[in-house]
Amino acid sequence: MNAPAAELTEQTHRRGGGRLGRKALRGAPIASFPTLVRQIPVYQMVPDEAVELIHEESLSILEEVGCEFRDDEAIALWKAAGADVRETRVRIDRALLMELVSKVPAEFTLNARNPERTVRVGGKNSIFVPMYGAPYVRDLDNNRRYGTLADLNNFHKLAYMAPALHSSSSIICEPMEIAVPKRHLHIIHSALKYSDKPFMGIVTSKERAEDTMAMAAIVFGEEFVRDNPVLVAITNCNSPLVWDATMLDAMRVYARHNQPLILAPFALCGASTSASAVGAVAQVNAEALAGVAFTQLIRPGSPQIYGQFMVTVDMKTGAPMGGTPEAAQMMYLMGALARKYKLPWRTSGFHVGSKLNDAQAGYEANMLMHAAILAGANYIWHSAGWLEAGLTCGYSKFATDCEQLVGWYKYAGGLPFDDFKDAMAAIREVGPQGHFLGTQHTLEHFEKAFFMPSIMDFNSYEQWKAEGAKDHDTRGREKARNMLADYEEPKLDEGIADGLKELIARREEKLPDSVS
Repeated sequence: MNAPAAELTEQTHRRGGGRLGRKALRGAPIASFPTLVRQIPVYQMVPDEAVELIHEESLSILEEVGCEFRDDEAIALWKAAGADVRETRVRIDRALLMELVSKVPAEFTLNARNPERTVRVGGKNSIFVPMYGAPYVRDLDNNRRYGTLADLNNFHKLAYMAPALHSSSSIICEPMEIAVPKRHLHIIHSALKYSDKPFMGIVTSKERAEDTMAMAAIVFGEEFVRDNPVLVAITNCNSPLVWDATMLDAMRVYARHNQPLILAPFALCGASTSASAVGAVAQVNAEALAGVAFTQLIRPGSPQIYGQFMVTVDMKTGAPMGGTPEAAQMMYLMGALARKYKLPWRTSGFHVGSKLNDAQAGYEANMLMHAAILAGANYIWHSAGWLEAGLTCGYSKFATDCEQLVGWYKYAGGLPFDDFKDAMAAIREVGPQGHFLGTQHTLEHFEKAFFMPSIMDFNSYEQWKAEGAKDHDTRGREKARNMLADYEEPKLDEGIADGLKELIARREEKLPDSVS
């Protein structure tokens, strides 16, 4: 297993003890699981010949149709590399494309401000990352409203306290009361202040990406962030086949600093792709590979993450759908292609269409996370909080997702045999018609033998009713409340904290209060 066995119990989420019991745990360091190293086989849904067919068609798309790069500097780089460029349309020879893609390392280290939270991405390594970008929250009173900076702070605190989350993301929810031109400063400050795990960068403009790197330099040191990954940033291709200037600006800022980007087309399958799962994958693969290749024109050998966000469209209404079988099937295809290219790859784990933390949310989440784990994804994003196709981050959903991640961590870590001999001895000790509750083996292993969630309820009906007949959503909100009550900040060095405040104040003086 990847974490100390005792940690894989819900010791970090105690059942009993009440407020005093939780208080007693505060003196101990917050538990954090190391990188998940998968010990189960990947599942390939189609034969190698089918993967090769999709690969060849993707290369043909880029050679014959081409991809738009709507930025003068990007066009100049492609011309210098020898691509066929006509205005903003770039047609990329397959040999040039694959030569550039091959420069991306198969694995890289993602550094945290607390070295104990540093993780590996790529190969057999997987990390779980919470959601990103919700304008709304479903709060602790179960109200849907706009997100605030206080909500964002809370979600960063919850991410810090969740042992199976390996990153704090960044824009888990939008702090809507802060002016858009200044918002990014407070988002990154929150991620750096309230958690010591890796975080994510801002990509909505070149200047905001540069501000992100300036803040990272204060925390990690200028020399360090020039070459060492400390964050991941997301760039989306506008399907079909357009990389726009905003995304390309962000790519240049981060790639030049050796910071990994997720090159992920945002595809609404059936709307921005053909109404075909395999056809959509061929297009999205072409778009992602074009983005990956471009980063290597900026800084050869820089770490990057091949990615996709693919949801199907409800053909009756046009609404995006989350946890469908086709979304899972496309995930398996993308995983097979990533292994072919030896690229770290990103997918999404718990992105659902449900408005509430209900049965639909659970069904959707299970469909997608199972595929993400079995397809061998390395960067499993949107793994906590996601509701309503990403429009909302829910406190209850965040807490219950984090508990489920402990189970998925254990599932993907494989089945240990280290106590098998002792277990067989216990059978001989008890014999027929006995019980195992008092055996030495049970006393030594009961805390770590099985996944023991605290939010899910397995009591009798009578006990459940006596305790208030609370549904899963209610218990999730209570868990989130308790976690926040127990939070203790992982303090920044005083000089670093002051440096961040000074940078924010200096930049806010220069930035407008509204978007012109």
